[in-house]
Amino acid sequence: MSLTDEILDTVAELRETVANLHGELTRNALVIWTAGNVSARVPGRELMVIKPSGVSYDDLSADTMVVTDLHGELVHGELAPSSDTAAHAYVYRHLPEIGGVVHTHSTYATAWAARGEPIPCVLTMIADEFGGPVPVGPFALIGDDSIGRGIVETLRASRSPAVLMRNHGPFTVGRTARDAVKAAVMVEDVARTVHKAFELGTPEPLPPEDVDRLYARYQNVYGQH
Repeated sequence: MSLTDEILDTVAELRETVANLHGELTRNALVIWTAGNVSARVPGRELMVIKPSGVSYDDLSADTMVVTDLHGELVHGELAPSSDTAAHAYVYRHLPEIGGVVHTHSTYATAWAARGEPIPCVLTMIADEFGGPVPVGPFALIGDDSIGRGIVETLRASRSPAVLMRNHGPFTVGRTARDAVKAAVMVEDVARTVHKAFELGTPEPLPPEDVDRLYARYQNVYGQH
């Protein structure tokens, strides 16, 4: 697939954005070594920008980001795409409103995934960002789009932008790649806090009607609009 100058300009901007967002993963201690990845959909095109496979975060730059189609085939770039490319591509194919996908192995969220247990909605922050418990998705092996199928099936049944893939770790989505990174930062924060709460006792879930009110306020009123 050849890319026009106009698409190349858009892709160049997204490669810079995605490269910079990987820095948020390290700054927020969500990844180690070469694990984890951020991707972004190319608006109006069946393309995405994603981190290359097995490259150190210190060596990531706009130039090292790669472009694939939404079946994971390399379109532009010099390096092999992330091993999670098939999962990201499946999400973009089946959730057209999603513009960014993030995967990490952040410690506390991954611990909940290892237990196969949703993070209960016991904090206003969880209600705000996730609209209820953070759900658990099925176990799936890397190598095809099985992980992507599990992500999509789970998120379609939830308001959450995060899913804890069983025995694997969190995947988050958003309208933009930055939104997906924000969700990754927040899911690790609430996973840690709720873990600490259980060390002290048994936290009480928020009433569903309060969860609905908190979610609506945060999504529609909070911040600058």
